[in-house]
Amino acid sequence: MEPITCQDVANFFLLHASQDEEAELVTNLKLQKLVYYAQGFHLAACHLPLFDEKIVAWRHGPVVQELYNTGKKYGSSPIPVLFDAEDSMKKFTKTQKELLSDIYQVYGQYTAWRLRDMTHEEMPWVEADSRRKADETVEITVDVLRKFFQTRLIHD
Repeated sequence: MEPITCQDVANFFLLHASQDEEAELVTNLKLQKLVYYAQGFHLAACHLPLFDEKIVAWRHGPVVQELYNTGKKYGSSPIPVLFDAEDSMKKFTKTQKELLSDIYQVYGQYTAWRLRDMTHEEMPWVEADSRRKADETVEITVDVLRKFFQTRLIHD
């Protein structure tokens, strides 16, 4: 099976937003936070990264730089579905689709700036940002994400 990329995860959220008549359209800032939550919760639930691209701490929160570069041309405007949605959707297992749908349901309701503020209160970004100097890039490691998001899972 072809590996899942951060763009596939982004496309999942963009597709959901485009089909949700009540949802605000997704900007690059909001998309970054949704992808961050997807990686974190996938690590906590499945003990493996959802995608291989690194998440780094930037001034406005966690960012996947490859995804940022793809969406930056839209500025603060909504991003359309960027990739072939059908190809992206084939890559996910049923469990992964359910997890991503749950993340969209919970976090998709918030504005980009509210999500930014939420990530600024969470240990992964706070810890990485404390090590960041000026405009330096500091990785938020998968181990840090896994440990933090395991505390956020609801266990039956």
